[in-house]
Amino acid sequence: MDYGITVTLDRPFAETVERVRAALAEQGFGILTEIDVQATLRTKIGAELPDYLILGACNPPLAHRAVQADPRIGLLLPCNVVVRTADGATVVEAMNPDVMVRVTGHPELTAIADEAGTRLRAALAALQA
Repeated sequence: MDYGITVTLDRPFAETVERVRAALAEQGFGILTEIDVQATLRTKIGAELPDYLILGACNPPLAHRAVQADPRIGLLLPCNVVVRTADGATVVEAMNPDVMVRVTGHPELTAIADEAGTRLRAALAALQA
């Protein structure tokens, strides 16, 4: 199983980050966390790497349903969306929500994962428009 949903864009990193935020918001996701991996690794260990940002996206109604189905699901939430540069392009990757069904073995999460996946795919598709 591929654990990510990916699009590659020929757009600048900063512009893409703003477009990702807007596309996720259109699909009902808010950003709970933001980790600038590039800056963190530079500060902590002196490592240099290309732009790399992790956005912790959450759709509250879906998260609520998931927590009701399995209280431990918080270990797999929020849905991480990575924006990074690679080979002169900007890559946007979202966690495939089907992973949470496979990892937990709880089939009652299937409908929630399907809806989250549909919304994440729509957000990433909007970036290519």
